This record gives sequence, C-alpha cells and structure tokens, in this order.
Amino acid sequence: MNGLSLLDQISIIHDYRQSWKTSYTLADILFLTITAIIGGAEGWEEIADFGEDHLDWLRLYGDFENGCPSHHTIARVMGMISGKQLQTLFCQWMKNCHTLTAGSVVAIDGKSLRATYDKSKRDNVIHMVSAFSAQNSMVLGQVKTATKSNEITAVPELLQLLELKGCLVTLDAMGCQHKIAQEIIKKKADYLLAVKGNQGKLADAFDNWYSPAMWMGKLYDSYSMQEKGHGREETRFCIVSHNLTPLGDLAYDWPELTTIGIVGVNRQESVAPVRAESIVLRYYISSAKLTAKELLEATRAHWSIENQLHWRLDVGMREDECQIVRGEAGANLAVCRHIAMNLLTADKTFKAGIKRKQKRAGRNNEYLSQILTGCGSS
Repeated sequence: MNGLSLLDQISIIHDYRQSWKTSYTLADILFLTITAIIGGAEGWEEIADFGEDHLDWLRLYGDFENGCPSHHTIARVMGMISGKQLQTLFCQWMKNCHTLTAGSVVAIDGKSLRATYDKSKRDNVIHMVSAFSAQNSMVLGQVKTATKSNEITAVPELLQLLELKGCLVTLDAMGCQHKIAQEIIKKKADYLLAVKGNQGKLADAFDNWYSPAMWMGKLYDSYSMQEKGHGREETRFCIVSHNLTPLGDLAYDWPELTTIGIVGVNRQESVAPVRAESIVLRYYISSAKLTAKELLEATRAHWSIENQLHWRLDVGMREDECQIVRGEAGANLAVCRHIAMNLLTADKTFKAGIKRKQKRAGRNNEYLSQILTGCGSS
C-alpha cells in the first residue's frame, strides 16, 4: 500500500462545525460509524450502542475524549458532511490500497435505496452509481445521483475519480453513450457497452446483421458455455467480429471501436409439469479487440456487481430498508457501507458470509481489529 490510510483520509475531511462548540471530532464520528456497520449496526441508535459497548477499543484508534456521541449527534454530523468529499476520499483510499491488473473488468451500475423514496413528494430516492472490480469483489468508488435517469450524467463524474488504465469498463444499455465511451478512452481504458433501444439506429444495425445462420460454420469467432442449477439449464453462446461493416457509418461515432458481438442465452427451466424454454439475444460494442470467449466472460463478470455487491448490501446489510435521508446522511451512510463491505470482503481468515462476519466482528474486538488491517485502514 502507498499513500494515506483510511484513518488518515478520514482525518483530513473538512469539519464545518465551530471547533469550540464540538465535543467529538469528525474523524471519531466517521470511524465509529464505519466500525459499527462492520459490527452489524444498521441505524443511528445501534451505531451509538456499538460505541458505548466498544468505547475502550475505539480509544485505541481515536480520541473519544468525551466518550461516545449520542445518536442525535451522529445523525446530525453525518448529515452535514460533504457527500462529494466523502466519495472522493473513498476513491483515493481505494487507489492507495488496491491495484487493478491489465484487462480487469470494472463494472459500473446504479442502485436505488428503495426505502428513501418520499411518498409525499413522489421523488427524492437516493440512487448510487458504483464502480466494482469483478476480479476482487471490491467497490472502487461511487457517486450519488438524484434519480436513475441521471445515471448518464453521473457515470462521467465517477470515471473522473477512478484509476482505470488498462481495464475493461462494462456498462449496461443506459451507459451506452458517446460521451461515456470517450471518457473511458481518455482514462486509457477500454469499454464494453450493451446496446439496446436507447441507441435505436445502432440496435437496428445489429438486428439487420443478425441471422440464426451465424451460429453455424466458421465465419465468426464463437464460444459457448453451459450452466446447470436451481432447476434450470443455461447455454450461453457468443460470436464476435472485428469487421465493423454491418454498422456502416455508425461505427465512426464510437471512439476506437474495434469489436462488435452478440451474446445469446438459451434458458430451459425444468419445473414440473411444464418445461419452459426462452432465448434472449444481447448486442455489444467494445474498443478492446476481444475474442468471443473474452467477450462472453466479461459480460458475465459485469453482473458480479449485482450478485457480489447489490445483493449483499440488501441481504447482509439491509440497505433497501434504510430510510435515512436527512441532508447528506443517506448517501454518506451508503459510502460507509461500501467501506465496510470492502473491509469485510478483504478478510480471508474467516470463511463466512457478510452477515456472519459482521456478527463476529460485533462481539470480538480482536477480529474487528483484524478486519481493519485490510485495505490499509489502520
């Protein structure tokens, strides 16, 4: 690791409070919040309870001269911390402690915190766009956006915070935008973008190119794989071409476009008494010169952000049930959950799921300290 540790990064966040009126440092409150989430706390009251129960341990890392702050103080301070500053801190911390290898898949996708929806205003749901290293199951950074529709503008902002040289950045169809592709190229990375109706002419070009006869013969590089489980069988097959002629002039709209590909999924579900079968086709464009095998594996790796991040946040940390929205508190708490998730994931000494690791950390200070040594936190 090089650069500042997480504790060092926390200490440089600007505190807008009047110093003579504060009893608890901003660094102490942030550190308490992160470690309490690692220990399984889910709200302000539980974070304060964790502080009271682990005060002697917390003093090994911070001041906590006046004891543990109340849940009202924690909530107020977390609501006033600059969300952008905390998000930048997170990205810098991950740059310092996590190195991406050439060709690593970085999946970018958004997630809404459903319980933050304001029924009276019919809006205000917090939406976080995250970058996720599929290889190591680590969050690399995130930014908050007002709504899912603003994800298009949030992605370039997130890209600016990341070190992506040599990586393959994957996005779903919403991220299939000329500006986003250009920003990825500027970061000296490659893009792999899904194509759907939001790029109508491009999707039509793929439709006109596609023919079932493609899967026969050796005209195109092809690859397939099969998976079985949970009462269903899936066959995934892919073809790629480095001849961009099927796209016509549209190929010139995409910077350094090199590969076009089609992925098909044939799913058979054996649920008695009916056996259902479905086939889905997906189109992709990439600036990287990918083989069919590489493209298929990269599209599979993209969905790790759903299985290894979003699902674990909801099931392990119950993020979708969190109703905290005041000020910047909801987004800041989401960043703290990402920090906790990375630290819990980095620990390989205890082979268990996130929830079980949290419970152990909550009752075992030695294990909690061990978790903090991951990703250069302390």
